Amino acid sequence: MKRVGILTGGGDCPGLNSVIRAVVRYAIKEGYQVIGIKNGWKGLIENDTVVLDLTAVSGILPKGGTILGTSRTNPYKKEGSKEKVKENFKKIGLEALIVVGGEDTLGVADKLHKEGLNIVGAPKTIDNDLSCTDVTFGFDTAINIATEAIDRIHTTAESHHRIMVVEVMGRHAGWIATEAGIAGGADVILIPEVAIDMDEVCEVLKKRHSRGKSFSIVVVAEGAKFKEGDVVKQEEKLDAFGHVRLGGIGHVLGEEIEKRTGYETRVTVLGHIQRGGTPTAFDRVLGTRFGIKAMELVLKKDYGKMTALVGNKVQGVPLEKAVAKLKTVDMELYDIAKMFFG
Repeated sequence: MKRVGILTGGGDCPGLNSVIRAVVRYAIKEGYQVIGIKNGWKGLIENDTVVLDLTAVSGILPKGGTILGTSRTNPYKKEGSKEKVKENFKKIGLEALIVVGGEDTLGVADKLHKEGLNIVGAPKTIDNDLSCTDVTFGFDTAINIATEAIDRIHTTAESHHRIMVVEVMGRHAGWIATEAGIAGGADVILIPEVAIDMDEVCEVLKKRHSRGKSFSIVVVAEGAKFKEGDVVKQEEKLDAFGHVRLGGIGHVLGEEIEKRTGYETRVTVLGHIQRGGTPTAFDRVLGTRFGIKAMELVLKKDYGKMTALVGNKVQGVPLEKAVAKLKTVDMELYDIAKMFFG
């Protein structure tokens, strides 16, 4: 029986299980056996696998996270790991491997494809920062969670007459902050693409108070930077892909706002809440479409491609192009946010 593998790597997000389910159901229909690789690239290095049949994927559609587990393992980081991946690919007897991940996971997939492995990718990230696709699954769930949080924070901010700073995810791209900020009616939206000008931020807040508003909502992406300074980090240690652990910009910002304006300020960090729990209907459908398209690419032996949503069509695009650069926030959208929301 022909075998196709599937792994999920990097940060988890809602919708991963819909991709797995779609791949399994379609592959079995076409006479394939599906091998689930546990815990991302780590599972392929260690040959840690599980056979995925219809029973294994029954009932997983509404579940967040991934039934296969994940990790931030980089086969190119540790000597001999890349060779283990190739060796186990052959040992398992895979005709192809479907890799579901973000920029780092798919970056590895692209390298391995260029070195001879039959690989197809599917874009997953709540940050929505992969090129060549209009949207990644997981993003819709994240902005809905963030928007609901902002809605809830509005009521307590108004009751206590406070400035409320909401820190959301977004390392290099501020898509979550921008769209959730617009949807939640935030008064200030701060993203990695535009350096923070504290004078401008405080001026906006003071103008609101001068108009009789006793509260304000500030949404900031974790990767946002001040005009003079670097990103705020939880620790200096780098992960396997060379990233520092971000977090803390909300508290730094909150302290600075209170010091400069005198307005009582509180901070809420949404963190992993944004990537947990049940996926939205949009993410379930998009994940399903990506899974089906990924398997179609395998059947056509059209390797080295990533599934992508372009307009309303799902198609295959070159992996190399998809991971070449990050998709940052459309400044036209951000200008709308500035014009109407502060």
